[in-house]
Amino acid sequence: MHLDRYVNTLGKHLKARFGQRVRKLALHAGFTCPNRDGTLGRGGCTFCSVRSFNEADALIPVSEQLAARRMELKRASRFIAYFQAYTSTYAEVEELRRLYAEATCDPDIVGLCVGTRPDCVPDSVLELLAEYRRRGYEVWLELGLQSAHDETLCRINRGHGFAAYADAVLRARHYGIPVCTHLILGLPGESAAICRETHARVLGLGVAGLKLHPLMIVTGSRMAAQHARGELLPPLIEDYAGMAAELIRLTPPEIVFHRVTATAREPTLIAPGWCHTSWPAIHAICEDLMRNGIQGSHARSQ
Repeated sequence: MHLDRYVNTLGKHLKARFGQRVRKLALHAGFTCPNRDGTLGRGGCTFCSVRSFNEADALIPVSEQLAARRMELKRASRFIAYFQAYTSTYAEVEELRRLYAEATCDPDIVGLCVGTRPDCVPDSVLELLAEYRRRGYEVWLELGLQSAHDETLCRINRGHGFAAYADAVLRARHYGIPVCTHLILGLPGESAAICRETHARVLGLGVAGLKLHPLMIVTGSRMAAQHARGELLPPLIEDYAGMAAELIRLTPPEIVFHRVTATAREPTLIAPGWCHTSWPAIHAICEDLMRNGIQGSHARSQ
């Protein structure tokens, strides 16, 4: 089954714009996070591994990382530079300007995708991203929200509330920058109804993209200790696929899904076992969408 038949995926969106396949190249530019360096806290979110990314990559120049990633991908000739690791706007804007310029000096780089926290997006960063939009680059600001409920955000030690996210989205819209919001399904204490409410609140602010993740237990995280004590269970694949498919149906067809599941490699991944690869979840989601309706089939007018 092919997800593009049922969902407006990022791959489909990029192919429509550029007329060919475009792939994201993940980068580690040496950023940290205010929830790790002591500004807000230490240890990060409870679901986050102490070593989420390969720290050795941070020592390699961005241009060399891009060249190495390109060699791994044989079926694309256009790429988006994806500043993925940790909080990728957590630096002075002139340092970001230097990094973005280094990433886009290659003519095959047609876009920038920047992953960050809602409380680390000053107007100066938005103006910088807007400059690249005006130059014709595909630009996405990825905001990690996970849940719209402050009680959950406190429980997982996010260090910000929904108000910070809403402020960042509205300011990004003012600058004309598309926002992709990350949501985790299966967080402790959250029911399917709470997930639907989060989804509705996010759509209500006018985002352009969504990225769905199942809750994963990974080594080095606080949740790993909770899981070992029997206090936390990750979602079953059928429950996750059903919830993800429902949210997809409730999403207007023009919104771009950057991802509908997530993976982690062993031995980093503790649970659930089905997250070692994306295909089981994608297949289950496609089956549900085929039976019960595709993206937008149950969407309400916003």
